[in-house]
Order: sequence, then C-alpha cells, then structure tokens
Amino acid sequence: MPAPDEPYYCSQQINIPPELPDILKQFTKAAIRTQPRDVLGWSAAYFKAMSRGEVPPVKERLEMPVATQKTDTGLTPGLLRALNKQLGPKKVTNISLIEEKWKELALPKEKFDDLVRLGSFAGDVEWLKFFALASSTLGENLCDAMKLICEILTADPEGGAARIPFTLWKDLYKFLASVDGEISQESIDEVCAHLQYDVDKQEGFVQPRNFLNPDCPKLSK
Repeated sequence: MPAPDEPYYCSQQINIPPELPDILKQFTKAAIRTQPRDVLGWSAAYFKAMSRGEVPPVKERLEMPVATQKTDTGLTPGLLRALNKQLGPKKVTNISLIEEKWKELALPKEKFDDLVRLGSFAGDVEWLKFFALASSTLGENLCDAMKLICEILTADPEGGAARIPFTLWKDLYKFLASVDGEISQESIDEVCAHLQYDVDKQEGFVQPRNFLNPDCPKLSK
C-alpha cells in the first residue's frame, strides 16, 4: 500500500501521448541500424534533428564491417552515406557544420582533422570534395574510392549500374588526383579520354564497370 501522503496512480489515470510509441519505435530501429559508438550523444543529435525537421544521423541499414578499409577510422560507407544525406543538399557548407555532423556520429576528431589538412579545407567548402576525400579512406586505392562515390551518389536503385554524371565524376577524380600528388595530368587526361567513349553511349553518365574494365587506364599509379 502507498503511504497516505503519496499520490496513487492507476492505469486509467496515466495519459500516454498517442505519438510516443511510434516515436520510440522509429528511434529504436534507427539506433539499431546505426550502431552509434556514443549512444547518448547520438540520441541527442537524433532528436534535435527530428524536432527541427532535418535529416537525422541515421544509417539506411545495418552494415557488416568493411574488410577492405585501410584502417579502423570509425567511418563506414553507411555512415558516409548518412553524412551525405544530411549535407549533400547544401552543396557548399561551412567546415564547422561538417565537424558538427561528424561529431554527432562519434567519429574520431583526429580523422576529421586529417581530412581537413589533406584537403586544405577552411571556411565554406564544397561538401562533395570533403565527401570524396573521406571516401578515399575506405578502400585500398583511388579506384575503390571512385566506385564508392558512384554507389553513394547514384540515383540508380541499389544493386543497379550506379551511374553518375561524367562531369561530376571527372571533378571528383581530378580533385582526388590533385590531393594524391603523384598522378600526372597526362594520366588523368588518358583516363578521361578513354571513358568518354563509354560515356557518349550512356547519355553522359559513367558507371563503375567502365573504369573497372581492364582496358581502362589505371586511375592511379
């Protein structure tokens, strides 16, 4: 029995907001898919985004560990895709906002600082260049990076050709080649000239199988 001075509640007196069960259900599913390292920090970012009508920091699906990743940076294709969904529509954004979204996913600050240094990013930056440089940390070579870029940026359904506009592909490839510093302009021109034949037959689009073809000049030496 409750003490005389304590209020007594019964189930009929407890008012549960009708939207609460669905909110908690969606939150739980998002947390399971995303597997955040810092659950409390991620939860705060999730509900902040939801309250503002923004894209939350959520993976599309649960993913397996990346076997080809150079080092364990904490970043995965799924997390990179989530960042792109949040920041991609902005095209140009301040580096401080990228850092904020990076922290919300509990990604290592030292990796963020490395990317900023490598890309010489400061102030307002083109999101896709930061995105491309981050992609380059998730594979063994530049070819892996460009394949991942296509898979994330494509409008094709999952498992499809993963096509993106060749103009966009060239911009990001040339940017990564410039950061690499060991790829000659002659090699870049040779790759682009070779791919142009396929692109002309694909309505201006390029897809991974074009530059993965053994006949294509190597993207990096």
